Amino acid sequence: MELSLEDIEALIEDGIEDAEADVFRTRGPHDDDHLGATVVSPAFDGLSLVQQHQLVYDALGEHMTTDIHALELSTYTPEEYEEHAG
Repeated sequence: MELSLEDIEALIEDGIEDAEADVFRTRGPHDDDHLGATVVSPAFDGLSLVQQHQLVYDALGEHMTTDIHALELSTYTPEEYEEHAG
């Protein structure tokens, strides 16, 4: 079963407390199964970038190896996102 962008957003939002996820297609060098995601959650507060990304990968579980081939992540706390969005 292929996951829709909405399915991936739901997995992330269900797996990370108070998360808001925006998942979109990016253009890969050979195909268009590359995805990008912006995830905002207070759960990221105090975590390193690697730990933040690990939370997202954990929320996606086995889909990271079966359905999702490339995922470019941007993770923010709500405060960081406010600054980033400016």
